[in-house]
Amino acid sequence: MLDILNNMPEHTPDKVDRAIVAKLQEDGRMANVDLADAVAMSPSACLRRVKALEASGIIAGYHAEVSRVRAGLGLTVFIGLKVTGHSRENSQAVEQALTAIPAVVGCYLVSGQDDFLVEAAVPDLAGYEQLLIDQILTIPSVVEARSTFAIRTILSRGPLPLGHWR
Repeated sequence: MLDILNNMPEHTPDKVDRAIVAKLQEDGRMANVDLADAVAMSPSACLRRVKALEASGIIAGYHAEVSRVRAGLGLTVFIGLKVTGHSRENSQAVEQALTAIPAVVGCYLVSGQDDFLVEAAVPDLAGYEQLLIDQILTIPSVVEARSTFAIRTILSRGPLPLGHWR
């Protein structure tokens, strides 16, 4: 079956895929031979599974996890935004503007009081002020911003729960 939105073969994950993805979430640099051993498969069969998971978009990419504090980005802020002119075009324009800002590390279209919830990583309050005044509030349809600062990060990454894959 084809995934109409992506024109890719649809991949229905199973227990083996869950084991592979769980291991890769722990260590994305794991060698295929070690991954295959960990999930009790041959290396060639395991590599085929990984390639299928990548092609389907379930594995969206690989990256290094960087310490925000060690990278000089010690302040995490969540910014709730209200916008005017609710339309798909307006939403896409706001999304494009927000995703073009390097300090924005997460961006969500949400329901409730806000229209967007933005997660940003900045060095300090001066960096936050620059982000808010010079970048976010200059987006034409943004009419209100409310910020919440993280005092301490408890957990900010996966692994994603995959127990629903049978």
